[in-house]
Amino acid sequence: MIIYTVGTFDLLHVGHLALLEYCKTLGDVLAVGVASDSVVSSYKPHEPVIPLEQRMEMLRALRCVDLVIPYNELEYVSGCKEVKPDIFVIGENWGNKQHNLDVEAYLKVEGKKVIQVRYNPLTSSSKIKQNVIAQSHRGKYSAQEIEITIHNKFLHSDSPKISEPLVIPQLS
Repeated sequence: MIIYTVGTFDLLHVGHLALLEYCKTLGDVLAVGVASDSVVSSYKPHEPVIPLEQRMEMLRALRCVDLVIPYNELEYVSGCKEVKPDIFVIGENWGNKQHNLDVEAYLKVEGKKVIQVRYNPLTSSSKIKQNVIAQSHRGKYSAQEIEITIHNKFLHSDSPKISEPLVIPQLS
């Protein structure tokens, strides 16, 4: 049996791995469709952090993944026609958008199954990005605060003035 799932797979994490390993238990061949940067930009506020080719390369390196194909339009029927899956695995945030309804209708006519899975609530690429941004901002804020304090000290004291800005290494 051929299993097919699709996604962005940006910042590959244990939630992705759990999904893909589960998909592999459903059949013999696991095909993974990966959204191109332009497809992701059409429905998310930012392009992926990791470029398409690198995301595909990481997925190909996983033992549970047999085939990785990109998709350049936000529609899944053509991928299903190419892969010919017995089961199409979708995530809990699937929704009722037309491209989703189209592939469901196609698979129903073909007599194929659609299985919806829940995501790991502990991790997501979005949460990882938020954590990185928060940590980055905390580090910048601390460095800026130190720089302002030192700058103000030189401005408001009898200390000798410096003509070059003082560079403070960022503390981690």
